[in-house]
Amino acid sequence: MTTFSKILCKTDTSKALSLPTKFFKYSLPSFNGSHVVSFQAMDESGFVWTFKCSTRKKGHPKPVLSKGWLAFVRNKKLKVGDKIKFSLNQTAATPFYRVRAEKEVKIFGAIFGYSPIAAPSIP
Repeated sequence: MTTFSKILCKTDTSKALSLPTKFFKYSLPSFNGSHVVSFQAMDESGFVWTFKCSTRKKGHPKPVLSKGWLAFVRNKKLKVGDKIKFSLNQTAATPFYRVRAEKEVKIFGAIFGYSPIAAPSIP
């Protein structure tokens, strides 16, 4: 199982989610010569989200999730400091993606950890 997690910054919650090139190269569906690919990921509630990943046409690819990402952010009420996890389960008969959002837990201003968001995912 390939996993990617990231603590969200302002750009991630207001524009697009920037992905590490390593995750892009080994875990996303093939771009087949294009610079855009769509894929689906299931959240912890069983809802399937469709995301569009795109890269720059020239230079460093810098993959980002755009279409579908901000709807996910709004639905989960994600903020700067929250965490997102994507995983690709390749052991199943049909490989599939999972996406998990986690809220930052603070106690007296200190980050204590992260808690999964268990709210229903109905956009």
